[in-house]
Amino acid sequence: MSSSETERSSGADSPADQPAALPAVAPQLRALRRKASLTLEAAARAAGLSPAHLSRLETGQRQPSLPMLLALARVYGTTVAELLGETIADRDAVVRAADMEPTTAGGWTYWQAGASGRGMQALRVHVPHGSQGDIVRVHPGEEWLHVLRGRLRLRLGDTTHRLAPGDSAHFDSLTPHRIAAEDHDGVELLFVHTLLQSPTATLCLGPTPGETP
Repeated sequence: MSSSETERSSGADSPADQPAALPAVAPQLRALRRKASLTLEAAARAAGLSPAHLSRLETGQRQPSLPMLLALARVYGTTVAELLGETIADRDAVVRAADMEPTTAGGWTYWQAGASGRGMQALRVHVPHGSQGDIVRVHPGEEWLHVLRGRLRLRLGDTTHRLAPGDSAHFDSLTPHRIAAEDHDGVELLFVHTLLQSPTATLCLGPTPGETP
């Protein structure tokens, strides 16, 4: 849900909203950006963030929300697990339930449902009610999601879809999209998205609307 992300809500990653259990990701964010040979400005533009906002994430002054981690993972051609320094057996075909440790970021809880070293990332995600519903995402690639529990509001372009348990959606990520939980208990999803193999490829889209940290 990233390469160009327009965040219309300030304070979405306020330190007060972040659980203390979220690992420190600042050094990893900086290392992966440099590994991708991207400047702070280029990486921020590709992820739909301001350079100042990304700089604060890299220096540990702010903790990223899960949508931001997804955005940066796409830009750097990696997974959220690697951003957080987690280790999943490389190229394993099977991920056991016992190995899926929950991680929380920005109110979202997710479990890694796939291994690293692949061309796409699979997650099981819990989206709480009232969280991140105002974040619009536009980026290269594809997304697929399947509702396990609860009801989901999915906006694709100018059309709003309401998905119930058992419903799925598969769409081009260049279509502006956003998701929100309809129920107060939140919604639980299976979520798969493609990773960018060449982070600089996203820059051909040109500048995106600015995001206010």
